[in-house]
Amino acid sequence: MTIPPDERGAELRELFFETSQELLQALNEESLKLEKNPGDEEIVRSIRRTVHTLKGDSAACGLRELSELAHSFEDALTLESAASHGALAEIALMAADVFAEMLAAYHGGGPMPATENLRKKIDELTAAPAVKKTRKKKTAASAPRSDKDWTEEEKRSLAQAQAAGLGIYDIVAKIDPLCTMPIAARQLIQNAIREVGKVLVVRPDAKSPAASRHVEFIFATLLTEAQIAAKCHIPTITGETTVTLIQAASPEKIPGKVAEQPAPPAPAIAETAASTAPSGNLPSASTLEAQPPATEPSLPQALTENILRVDAGRIDNVLNLVGELIIGKSMLQQALTEFGKLYPKEALRGKFSDAMAFQARVLNDLQRSVMKIRMVPVEQLFRRFPRIVRDLARQCGREVDLELSGQETDLDKGILDAIAEPLTHLVRNAVSHGIEPAEQRRTQGKSPRGKIRLNAYHQGNQVVVEISDDGRGIDAQKIRSKAIELGMLTAEEAQRLSEAESFDLIFRPGFSTAEQVTEVSGRGVGMDVVQSVLQRLKATIHVETRVGQGTTFRLKLPLTLAIIKALMFWVEQRLYAIPLNAVSQIARTFESDVHQVDNYEVLQLRNQILPLLRLGRAPLDADRESRKLFILVITVGEKQYGLAVDALEGEEELVIKALDDHTFSTDLVNGASILGDGKVVLILNLLAVVEHVARTRPETAGVARCGLLLNHADRARLALGAAGGQA
Repeated sequence: MTIPPDERGAELRELFFETSQELLQALNEESLKLEKNPGDEEIVRSIRRTVHTLKGDSAACGLRELSELAHSFEDALTLESAASHGALAEIALMAADVFAEMLAAYHGGGPMPATENLRKKIDELTAAPAVKKTRKKKTAASAPRSDKDWTEEEKRSLAQAQAAGLGIYDIVAKIDPLCTMPIAARQLIQNAIREVGKVLVVRPDAKSPAASRHVEFIFATLLTEAQIAAKCHIPTITGETTVTLIQAASPEKIPGKVAEQPAPPAPAIAETAASTAPSGNLPSASTLEAQPPATEPSLPQALTENILRVDAGRIDNVLNLVGELIIGKSMLQQALTEFGKLYPKEALRGKFSDAMAFQARVLNDLQRSVMKIRMVPVEQLFRRFPRIVRDLARQCGREVDLELSGQETDLDKGILDAIAEPLTHLVRNAVSHGIEPAEQRRTQGKSPRGKIRLNAYHQGNQVVVEISDDGRGIDAQKIRSKAIELGMLTAEEAQRLSEAESFDLIFRPGFSTAEQVTEVSGRGVGMDVVQSVLQRLKATIHVETRVGQGTTFRLKLPLTLAIIKALMFWVEQRLYAIPLNAVSQIARTFESDVHQVDNYEVLQLRNQILPLLRLGRAPLDADRESRKLFILVITVGEKQYGLAVDALEGEEELVIKALDDHTFSTDLVNGASILGDGKVVLILNLLAVVEHVARTRPETAGVARCGLLLNHADRARLALGAAGGQA
């Protein structure tokens, strides 16, 4: 079925809004490189290619203002004087910002941003060679295009394709006269052939009147003329298409072919191409000055890529269905266990067991495959920070270098998006609070340029993201004094705080050590938001700092939020679960080994003193001292605690089911899951449990905590009962 023009245009625009973010990011990165290497012509050419692509794509989508502004900037970049202009990097960064604001306006339907300042800067680039440029255009209009008019990049691309042994073709595709969007049609044709080869040259320019009638490419590929013509044929978009061979592909490059005969001489092919090409078309390849490729020749990237863009919501739906299958597997496993107890000698037991084992293996592979689809490298997040650090350092009067490592570390796309804001805030704090002014660093014997480092790596079933700086560090005494000044605690309470507990104060709402309010800091908003976001992600944050040497914030993130390996246990006849990777060991002890220190319960376990956490009531009967306890040694942040439980249920893979706010009004629980026998298990938020215990005295904590969690356990059973079937 043919897609109506308006639907096709909407689809094209949505695709453009996705890909344009990559173009803007590339423009930012290239501009930062140019700032460090002023006058580098290769970087300028790279910027020009990016702006050219943005111009063409926006024109194809009918975004006239953006296309015209990008076209003006591209024209300025083609001038020889542009590369040597001292403010070119600054102008390119300004252009990236304005383009981003324009795209946001197009996408959100808001007002267009002011572009006058950028246009003035572009005019500065074009002012000097204006006369020369006009003369050049008139010449081009009056004479056919020659090899001297080809850009260096076009010549280089063709030389690389020739050296790689690819087939070179001249393609002329006429646009259907009835097509209502000729500019969009031109882009669709270009997108189609990009899938099977490399576009080296495109003519005529999108602004030319001829652009609405036809489009011509010099194209490198391993396909045949017939295959290329078929690819270029788009119903209601293209009319007649002519494909002319300029240079045949080397036989050894064609899959399944062995070199037998040498390729025909290039001059003969070029002569044939020139004689059959329409008047005014692109010159043949033989008239170009062959240049050695700048890099090792390789097949076009489009031939080796097989990328499919899928909406994240669709992947989430598949992952949710996988979760339901895991619940179904647990139900079948439970039924098989009961069947075995009733009919221990039944011959079908073995067949059922084999089928279940096979299903479990396939289901595990399916789960891993879906999870890999959701995984993306943290580079997607890290690459935005060079620009952020550069702008903020200038604003704060600092000299800062940014180092990135571990960009290839994979993380769930949902988690990556969620930590973008907290990570940005931590990086901004490192620049504005952490790094000292250059003169102050010199007096301390440091390099005048501060250093901030972003690093990511896998650790067990978690991903660790570290933000480090070599700045002034955090003074625990200053933190305590500021907290007293803000009325967050008394002097007596502050005196009892350990250094680690003092650092935790920076995550309290309203806390700030800034002496004055600026655009960057001092409003007391930020670190508490960082903490709350990480808690929702079941993640933790830890601070390591030394005064005068620097600070490291260490974020520990789960690989995924959908499915976890969990350890289940019983407390007062209610079933709970915690992430298995949080449990370092399991021990048995007696109530007589529990002691009270400063009104809190602690436990000595193998020469280690652990704070004790109870979810239920402490026993008060006469046999209390001889009562046995299961102790789960858990790690929360960088600290260890002992979690007292009544009995262990075992390990299981749990599918996390979110519970709505109307059902739950506590942060002690991250979610719930349904077991194979229909039981509902609550998945605890260990960080929130630890904080709750720290705020509650042991005489009343057991009763309060137990009542709170038991009530929610009953609500969870009601909320998820229908899904479980037997709950």
